[in-house]
Amino acid sequence: MKHQQEIAYQRDLFIEQAKEDICQCVNRNSVSGATPLLEGQVESAKKPRRALAGELIGIVCSHGNLTRAFKQVKRNKGAAGIDQVPIRDFAGWFSHEGETLVNQLLQGQYFPSPVRSVTIPKSNGGERMLGIPTVKDRVIQQAIQQVLTPIYEQNFSDHSYGFRPKRNAHQALQKASCYVAEGWNIVVDMDMKSFFDEVNHDRLMQQLSEKIKDKALLLLIRRYLQSGVMVGGVSTVRLKGTPQGSPLSPLLSNIVLDELDKELERRGHRFVRYADDFSIFVRSQRASERVKESISLYLTERLKLKVNQEKSICCQSNETKFLGYTILKEGTLVVATSSEKRLKNKVRLITKRNRGKSLIQVISELNPILRGWLNYFKYASCKRLLRNLDAWIRRKLRCYRLKQCKKTIAMQRFLKSQGVATWQSWILSLSGVGWWRKSSCPQAHQAMNLDWFEQSGLYNMSINYFGFHN
Repeated sequence: MKHQQEIAYQRDLFIEQAKEDICQCVNRNSVSGATPLLEGQVESAKKPRRALAGELIGIVCSHGNLTRAFKQVKRNKGAAGIDQVPIRDFAGWFSHEGETLVNQLLQGQYFPSPVRSVTIPKSNGGERMLGIPTVKDRVIQQAIQQVLTPIYEQNFSDHSYGFRPKRNAHQALQKASCYVAEGWNIVVDMDMKSFFDEVNHDRLMQQLSEKIKDKALLLLIRRYLQSGVMVGGVSTVRLKGTPQGSPLSPLLSNIVLDELDKELERRGHRFVRYADDFSIFVRSQRASERVKESISLYLTERLKLKVNQEKSICCQSNETKFLGYTILKEGTLVVATSSEKRLKNKVRLITKRNRGKSLIQVISELNPILRGWLNYFKYASCKRLLRNLDAWIRRKLRCYRLKQCKKTIAMQRFLKSQGVATWQSWILSLSGVGWWRKSSCPQAHQAMNLDWFEQSGLYNMSINYFGFHN
């Protein structure tokens, strides 16, 4: 009876208030935090007591929590799922179907839709499969994540940095560099094979049931784990793994790997973990081989995960990479060679000379990439690298601009308009060398100098890097 009253209360509260609030926040630019009611409910849920039974699903479906979840999904943007309903149409859909949805969630009768399967290229080659849930399912999963995070966060390891509030990759790198600087410069670099595709559902649900006693919420999470994947119009059931691309998946992965964190702590290891990417730091090659064998066995037999033995290595810290950086023996952070190559590949795609876009458009596409790349690698020692990259990017753009001239006379007129002497502009314009060689000639440098690129709005990584460090 008490549980039925809680369901009725939460349903009436949500239906009355959520329709109006969700419709309003579709066009609202600013977002607010959790309501005082939600914060109080979550604080009470953090207490390790049996009374969690029958309470958490009500908090998940509360007005404040679902509204906050919708705002977060809206901020994250993202494509539509298999129902092709975009985020902007969710409020209209909810105004008609919201009452039914909340009733189904509270009574344990809701079944998620299959996720839409897409593939994206991986940085080291190959493809990664992502699952795109419907907007409705993204909102529900985000609502679950918001309630479970404060419950689990207080017990997660200090060595874990991925997908956690107030923690990031830079903190993980700082900790790793401290280990190396202290003399722990042999790295056991473990690679878990398709981690998100190998998570054992039964073990994960058993871990969740140790803290969460709400059967309706546990059933909903299992249904999300087993929700089908739509490929070519056919839905296939997932027997293991957590779908990458869902708001709930990062938290579930941390719950799975927290057991690994606790085991490494029990053994007294120095390690850093960011999601499924983790490194253990030891003092000798012999110790690293022993640790690698032992942890591989633990991952395989205890956690039922697969270890990629070919990519798992034991080496000096400067011979491998961690989160895109390389850590030198004295603990200095530098940009990994593979990270530099990935940036250059992106620049090559944008500055491809047959794209048919103006130089201003090309620069506007380049700037967010360059700004984001530098913001991530601003803690690396990379002054010379950035100068070389900036010079290379400018040459790519010079080449792009010269190619746009197409005809000899057009190039001569462009160079002359930029202050190049007439006879010099004709020499370059009539030259039979390729566009790439032309872009490095003195006439091209004179016409498109540093001031010219600054006026064009090109983001200069070298100058901004010095700004970070002054």
